[in-house]
Amino acid sequence: MLALPRGLRFHRLQPGLLLSFLALTAAAQENWPQFRGADARGIGTSDRLPLAWGPGTNVAWKARIPGRGWSSPVVWGKQVLLTTAVSEGEEEAPKKGLYFGGERPATQHRHRWLAISLDLESGKTNWSTELFAAVPSTPIHVKNSYASETPVTDGEHLYVLFGQIGLYCLDLEGKQVWKQELPPRKTAYGWGTSSSPVVHGDRVYVLSDNEEASFLAAYDKRTGKQVWKVDRDEHTNYSTPYVWRHPARTELVISGRNQVRGYDLEGKVLWHFKGMSSLAIPTPFEADGLLYLAAGYVGDKLTPNKPVYVLRPGAEGDLTLEEGRNESRHIAWMQPNAAPYNPSPLVYQGRLFVLWDFGFLNCRDARTGKEHYDKQRLKVEGTAGFTSSPWAYRGRIFCLSEDGDTYVVKAGDTYTLERVNPLGEMCMATPAIAGPRLLVRALEHVYCIQEP
Repeated sequence: MLALPRGLRFHRLQPGLLLSFLALTAAAQENWPQFRGADARGIGTSDRLPLAWGPGTNVAWKARIPGRGWSSPVVWGKQVLLTTAVSEGEEEAPKKGLYFGGERPATQHRHRWLAISLDLESGKTNWSTELFAAVPSTPIHVKNSYASETPVTDGEHLYVLFGQIGLYCLDLEGKQVWKQELPPRKTAYGWGTSSSPVVHGDRVYVLSDNEEASFLAAYDKRTGKQVWKVDRDEHTNYSTPYVWRHPARTELVISGRNQVRGYDLEGKVLWHFKGMSSLAIPTPFEADGLLYLAAGYVGDKLTPNKPVYVLRPGAEGDLTLEEGRNESRHIAWMQPNAAPYNPSPLVYQGRLFVLWDFGFLNCRDARTGKEHYDKQRLKVEGTAGFTSSPWAYRGRIFCLSEDGDTYVVKAGDTYTLERVNPLGEMCMATPAIAGPRLLVRALEHVYCIQEP
């Protein structure tokens, strides 16, 4: 029997809403249409997903990808879809674990921006479409790429965002349908962009928080025509928007440096609050009827807080907590120093798991914030950096390091490291899950991992 999320169990569901939920759940088992999956939670449902792998173990195929891109793969049907930027000159290699000191001037080499389709069963290239070619007009951090935004698909088209170039729509045979050019903007320290687009209904939503003219915009997904655009009082951020569907309404949740905001589908602010760190990267998501938000910039000097906020649905107006408080009518709980920097948190089996960039894992009760265990170091000897967001299935939490090692932790109230699965190649993208397959994008390859 299908178990509905708690937030839906105690409401009388209209038949249409119930059917939509059932269809979304079924699709999520075989398709992975956006960053962290259909519901942005990063959870697989198949009991045949792999637990152990390595260079010679459970790798169904390995496909070399030209250029560099830290966008995650997405999956629809028998296609694995991803983006990359191919330089026509030699570029500096990314440096593991580096945060500060990674600023670089804009490259002088011409790049080609591509969307690529791989066959899910064999890894062979179905098609490769060049969408733009030029010398980049903006710099990026040495660990970033010019193709870090994860594309999104609705099963009919693929929507590709390159934050300093434009938004593109392709059919699933690789033909460009429309494009919407975006002017390049300065980003903080010249670190570049990575906020991914999202699709809901007939619209594609794009967030661009930068140092010049931040905005949130909606585009008609069939024509590319801009439906609306609202300015944002924000500096550079990297968090992807989240479409929050709950019984009261559907809204767009955007994390930010100045404020977190919930917008209606026409761009009107419904609620907002202050109190996040000065750079927002983790993506908001809902689990069991509650909304989870986090921001923990490691170099934050403007605010000492690196908070996790958990919200109840239906809020309106200013939700900013009074000093000394960690809950309110619409804020279920808040912990001021519980948030990661790059990886998005994960809620699984009633627990909130937070992965810190420097290789620590923390576990709390998802509904109350009560700590089950404090930070536990994943790598016993030495250090490892973590940028990819954790994922879960089959009662385990999976944490992929920049070294390409996946730490498999049992999903319980006590910390138990079960195994480490090596790939031997740098990884920063968050994997995708399709049925019994795990798709891991590394620096030069995509790996399809599957048990026999």
